[in-house]
Amino acid sequence: MSEDRQYTIGQLAKAAGVGIETIRYYQRRELLPVPKVSSGFRTYPAALTERIRFIKRAQELGFTLEEIGNLLLLEDSDDRKAIRHVAQERLTQVRSKLVDLHRMESMLSHLIHACESASTQVQCPIIQALGQEVESGAPAVCHAADRLA
Repeated sequence: MSEDRQYTIGQLAKAAGVGIETIRYYQRRELLPVPKVSSGFRTYPAALTERIRFIKRAQELGFTLEEIGNLLLLEDSDDRKAIRHVAQERLTQVRSKLVDLHRMESMLSHLIHACESASTQVQCPIIQALGQEVESGAPAVCHAADRLA
């Protein structure tokens, strides 16, 4: 693929593995440029396929489109310290979610075990925990997890 190759929006979408509407959406979000009309239609430089792939990979890592826009701006400025800062913030968010997921895993595991060993004469502990509210307004499941921790 040569550096000066131009694509129609459909060709660009196909080359990048996305839909045409995805390209238009990225343009509205100012992640991709809107090219000027040339010869009656818009053409896009082939190099935009890499930018689209970057956006998709960043989304897979959980970056928001706003964060991705910031990364793209920072890439243009080559401010690696700022880029690391954005990535570090994302890593902190991921770690926080992992803590929450581990708590949920523990909670669900405990409730499943409690349901297996509970008498059929009482309400299923899973249903009971999910249906209860406690005085703090938090579901009883959260408090059950706190007791397990």
